[in-house]
Amino acid sequence: MAPERQHRRPWLIYSFIFVELVIMAGTVMLAYYFEYTDTFNVHVQGFFCYDSSYTKPYLGPEESSAVPPALLYAVVAGIPTLVITVTESVMFLLQYTSKDFDTREKTVVTGDCCYLNPLVRRTVRFLGVYIFGLFTTDIFVNAGQVVTGNLAPHFLTVCKPNYTALGCQHTLRFISHQEACTGSEEDILRARKTFPSKEAALSVYAALYLAMYISCTVKAKGTRLAKPVLSLGLMCLAFLTGLNRVAEYRNHWADVIAGFIVGVAIATFLVVCVVHNFKGKLLLNETLEKDTLSSAPMTSLPRVESPLQKYIASQNHIAFAEVT
Repeated sequence: MAPERQHRRPWLIYSFIFVELVIMAGTVMLAYYFEYTDTFNVHVQGFFCYDSSYTKPYLGPEESSAVPPALLYAVVAGIPTLVITVTESVMFLLQYTSKDFDTREKTVVTGDCCYLNPLVRRTVRFLGVYIFGLFTTDIFVNAGQVVTGNLAPHFLTVCKPNYTALGCQHTLRFISHQEACTGSEEDILRARKTFPSKEAALSVYAALYLAMYISCTVKAKGTRLAKPVLSLGLMCLAFLTGLNRVAEYRNHWADVIAGFIVGVAIATFLVVCVVHNFKGKLLLNETLEKDTLSSAPMTSLPRVESPLQKYIASQNHIAFAEVT
């Protein structure tokens, strides 16, 4: 029965890996359709003539922002990948003390079917979950923007409506048709996709995930103050990214706050429920000790009697002596 179970185990592992790859591929494709295609039509939200909430100045395309999309995407993708890879490598090298580690780890932990170095296994796990959360955050944000069609603070500036043709001279009218705008279609479409703020969601997701990774994983002495300072510094950068969106009139406060909520919720869920606060053994020392202890003969383990057992044994000995 044991050989049959061992024979079925590789196929079970391969099935789980295949399902995870399919889920990851589906997530990436959905994010691509939201981001680069017009498969999902943006809801056309109306506006009132001369509404001061949407008449802020337009400071140019996203590339001219203080935090352009290229810089933001490079930071949220590159820095966590670099930090997690370097941290796992350093921790692995510091704990790598056994010469026959590879052989023992292969036999005890993973079996002969699909061996992975513990460094590679942990790094791929943490980075895979992070990348999945990154695309999930992007999907949540894009879905919210498509469904709501919330207008940017500079919407009327890029929309350039013809108030005379719309009849806005004497009465305050509500304009709900898309043909009311005469400006650039690309700028108008971008100005209709602000809730929640993608920049705020991605930045706070990356900052919180990396901060929780540093706090839960790094256990070196002398880092009691360094870890919270580094974590709070990351969160501060994410907060400043959201403030910059409001200062440049690209998002409302509600857009930024909603983006923060989305990023925090996804990061917290993945860290707590998926990677379990980054718990996991990097080396095999504890596993080998437990395995050796469980496989040792019972006679080799000393028996320790409690005080109650000693008292009962002494009373039985006295009673037996009186009888004899």
